[in-house]
Amino acid sequence: MRDGDLRQLLALAAEDVRPSQPAAAAWERAHRVRRTRRAAGAVAVALVLVAGGTTMALRPSGRPAPVTPATATANPVPSASPVQRPPGQLTYSGGPLARLADPPSASLSARPVRRAVALYQPVDPDTGAAGGVRVLGDDGVVRTLDVVTLRPTRDAAGNEATALKSGSLSPDGRLAAFAQTDEVVVVDLTTAAVRRYPLRGYLEHVLWAGDRLLAGDNDTVYEVDRGTGATEKVPGVSPWDVVTPDPENGSGVLLTLTGVEQGLTLSRWTSNDVGTQRLDFRALPTGNRVDEFYGRGWQRGDEIARAGWLTTGTTMGVEGVAVMNGETGIVTRLLDLGREGRSKGCCEVLGWDAAGGVLLRYSPGGLIRWQPETGAVTGVLAELPGPVALAR
Repeated sequence: MRDGDLRQLLALAAEDVRPSQPAAAAWERAHRVRRTRRAAGAVAVALVLVAGGTTMALRPSGRPAPVTPATATANPVPSASPVQRPPGQLTYSGGPLARLADPPSASLSARPVRRAVALYQPVDPDTGAAGGVRVLGDDGVVRTLDVVTLRPTRDAAGNEATALKSGSLSPDGRLAAFAQTDEVVVVDLTTAAVRRYPLRGYLEHVLWAGDRLLAGDNDTVYEVDRGTGATEKVPGVSPWDVVTPDPENGSGVLLTLTGVEQGLTLSRWTSNDVGTQRLDFRALPTGNRVDEFYGRGWQRGDEIARAGWLTTGTTMGVEGVAVMNGETGIVTRLLDLGREGRSKGCCEVLGWDAAGGVLLRYSPGGLIRWQPETGAVTGVLAELPGPVALAR
């Protein structure tokens, strides 16, 4: 870490600290439905909610409390350029995730996993027909998920999406959850046992909050108690904008990213209060910013990565990814993926790897890894049409 970089981030964190806004203002755009649903035959299938451990805060109430930004020493500015771009030709390094493209060689019922690395549901790029969910174990074997029949999720208007969501796989890779109409289905991947939790509604979202399970319809988040089957609403939180927290984070804070353009807001929900702050782009060169986010945000330590539409220089509507500090709201890195050859909403973030790399989709249908600290971008799979959920 360079001293100049540290001084810059400390200065930005200290300047013009904005007070919290009332909860109503924090959520003025939370119910704006951003359903950029892909056509059935699209190769870059939407991946919603990422598997990860979240630290969830229930029943926010009372008056909003100010957010006091932490010192920036916990998340230093790395030495690479603030605005980064992938090379013209990607190098595909393979690795364990490359096995997702392999055909299944076993069934889960006959050969449960010790731990799943990823889940994958292939989609035919020509017809849009979705296949069955596959389970990639830490032994490198791809299995069929043959113990449950899953239906597509749907909303009240009849729009359908694949059963697998990017939030389906628990952080430890032992459980898989699926939102279905009027129920949540959980599969123990180590025993192949299935349990169903009734929850009325057109459920479209699911993710793991550490060992807790969250599900959601268009505008409501619920916690599902896996012991009793009871469900409880998480008031005020939009299921589209919840950041998946680091599973190691035990702070009890739930983060959300909402709004567009000048109104982009980071909110920090605790059990009793909510604090909000506008995102800060002053660490980036002038003219570079996020205009709107899409997909799920992912936290690692103090950093959050989320896909969005960017303005880089004089070009607007660029597909890309932003990395920001979850304590200060300072955006420190952008990955500019351009517009040419990209489908809208192509490049959703799927999580972080152990080495600090951000894993994301890369149209048409690929999977790549970005290292914000160094600017390196490498390929994992060139073609993988269909949703993916990763363990952490």
